Amino acid sequence: MVSVMQPYMDVESSRSYIDELYSPDRQKCLEAIICLKNSVIGSNRQKGSVIAQGVVPRLLQLLSDTTGGVGECVRIQSAVTLGSLAKGTDQHVRALIELGVVPPLLQVLLASASSSNEADSESQSSLVEACLRCLRTVFHHTAAPVHAIYQDPGLVPRLLALAAKSVTNQVCVATILTAACKTAEEQNALSRGGAVSALAAQLDSPLADVQLPALACLANMCYQNHSVSALVAAATTNNSQGRGVPVALGQLMGRERSPLVQLEAARCVAYMHRAGALSSTDPRVVYRALPCLVRLCHRERPPRERVAAAETLAYLTEVDIDLQRLASISNHLIPTLAELLRPHPQVSDATLSQDMRQAAFRAFASLGANDEDIRKRIIETENLMEQVVGGLQDPGGPRVRLAAVRCLHSLSRSVQQLRTTFQDHAVWRPLMQLLHGADRGLEGRGLEGEEDLLTVASSTLCNLLLEFSPSKEPILESGGVELLCSLTRRPDPALRLNGIWALMNVAFQAEQRVKSQILSCLGTDQIFRLLADPELAVLMKTLGLLRNLLSTKAHIDRIMAEHAAHVMQAVILVLEDPEHPADVKEQALCILANVADGDRARDHIMANDDVLKKLMDYMMHSNVKLQVAAIFCVCNLVWREEPGATQRQARLRELGLYRILQQLRHTKDSQLFEKVKAAMSQFTDA
Repeated sequence: MVSVMQPYMDVESSRSYIDELYSPDRQKCLEAIICLKNSVIGSNRQKGSVIAQGVVPRLLQLLSDTTGGVGECVRIQSAVTLGSLAKGTDQHVRALIELGVVPPLLQVLLASASSSNEADSESQSSLVEACLRCLRTVFHHTAAPVHAIYQDPGLVPRLLALAAKSVTNQVCVATILTAACKTAEEQNALSRGGAVSALAAQLDSPLADVQLPALACLANMCYQNHSVSALVAAATTNNSQGRGVPVALGQLMGRERSPLVQLEAARCVAYMHRAGALSSTDPRVVYRALPCLVRLCHRERPPRERVAAAETLAYLTEVDIDLQRLASISNHLIPTLAELLRPHPQVSDATLSQDMRQAAFRAFASLGANDEDIRKRIIETENLMEQVVGGLQDPGGPRVRLAAVRCLHSLSRSVQQLRTTFQDHAVWRPLMQLLHGADRGLEGRGLEGEEDLLTVASSTLCNLLLEFSPSKEPILESGGVELLCSLTRRPDPALRLNGIWALMNVAFQAEQRVKSQILSCLGTDQIFRLLADPELAVLMKTLGLLRNLLSTKAHIDRIMAEHAAHVMQAVILVLEDPEHPADVKEQALCILANVADGDRARDHIMANDDVLKKLMDYMMHSNVKLQVAAIFCVCNLVWREEPGATQRQARLRELGLYRILQQLRHTKDSQLFEKVKAAMSQFTDA
């Protein structure tokens, strides 16, 4: 290889020097490239100038020349220079991507397989290494076409084969594959290409720089992917004992290891657990990953490390109550996480400060998801609720607001806290502001993340609207009903569900004026649309809303006086649909039972032969709980103390309903027997 050292040159004033890149003289071309390379090292201004003058296409042309006309040295120096340009600003890397730097780099790597003396070729190895270095740098950019490595099925296996050639190659290839592993399709493609065994082998390296990208790539491959996680859990490393990867990961989480290696190993274990490849009682989960992540959250660790540890811990503990309980009592975790929410003088980076707050809120959301005692300890942490309320109004975009509302959602599952702390801090006020803002943002095709924000915030609102919550009344006075009705019209089923669920909570034991407001704002047309919703949960909560609206005699009579035709039509539609499961039909029968409790409303049932026939059909249904629900309705119709009971009893006898009750006396189901007995006892001559 020719080494030519040139003094620093200003590319902008060296047109002739640029021209020599196009010289047919191989030596002149090489000298020009080396001079160019030296001029751009460490200078973003020079990098920008070189890119602006259109030099990159020529470098790519020289790199791609496989005829032997330019020589290997020119190709190597072209790759090295491109790699240097890629270490410039974000705009420089984006320009390289737009100029098509990735495909030629990949083609060189793929073509290197055809070399007959590859093992002995120093120049070939240098070219491969320079291309891998450049590709690694480019793939760090968010706009990099990482999918390109999957366009040729031979490319992933080729990259893995190249990784075995040197330490630098191992680091570069693992980093490249990590960047190119974001979807299930990409995870599976890497797995098919042999990445699991190759990366597992790198865990045996004594070098943290080699272990780290291998761990990062394995973690990305395992994330929410059961089949790949199971392969990783069953894989072995290349050492003489053939230790399993989970064993290796457990050892890599030891305190004597680099903190970043510990963190990535813990991330692997967390993802494998959540994907179902390791149980929550696996010693690598309980005794290694969880304590490791708690330890890395502590104040003596660098802020970015603490953020990553807290985020991973949040994911690890999100769904398992035993892990939540264990984490919450480990090494003062709750006050340690609270420290991430406070201002840090040494952290001047606004984005990092937001990341710290987001990580803490997410961890608190996971820890407090199920256990009342943990929620109490979180809420009693000094200034914690003030921080949560502040997080709901964070000006830095939806990320922190979303994490804060997730935390609030977990804490709102506590009946005691809804009655005390939430009211003391008037949590409903910033939550309603956030909901109104996110709702308007969606209508105006707002910022990414607003829909998630609206989903979690509206789910939290469902809890704040429970009957015993002191926040219920001020929420309704702040436009709560209108907001919730608007959510039921959203295309996102999660938003429709939260909207109708919250309305159901509002209607429970509500005053007549509130019930009238719901019916007026929602409208009967929308109720029918919700009853035909493809999401079963939305249908169930809509029926629940109708059931709550039709409660207490005066309310039942007043609502049926205005909406009887629609209510009866809705019930009949549900009862007639053969696709609806028993739980849905049970709700419809319970609505009928409520209607039957109204002094005047019950006349709408008695006057409808179709409904009475359906009641009799369901009394003889094969599903016991539907029989019980139908007979409960009959009980309300024939209750002897109600005016007109004698006439209703006579009408139902005439239809044969009493005979059905007599037949059902012989049932072996105790609950059904008691309902039948209660109904028969109401008939005057029973």
